Amino acid sequence: MRLRDIWKGTQGERQQQLFKSQASAQRFLTTHAAIYNTFNIQRHLISRPTLRRFRADAATAWAAAVA
Repeated sequence: MRLRDIWKGTQGERQQQLFKSQASAQRFLTTHAAIYNTFNIQRHLISRPTLRRFRADAATAWAAAVA
């Protein structure tokens, strides 16, 4: 038995096996990245009250987007 048969590749390769094709994985990751970058806020750059306001605005925007 070869080492590569025991070790089935990297975590990324294993996760890509969940998709039917490379193209569908890429479409998902592109969409996911856009949404994550829109709604993820770098906490260390802003104050707590500002963070609360940003999160409330993001929740409102998300509710409008999925409605």
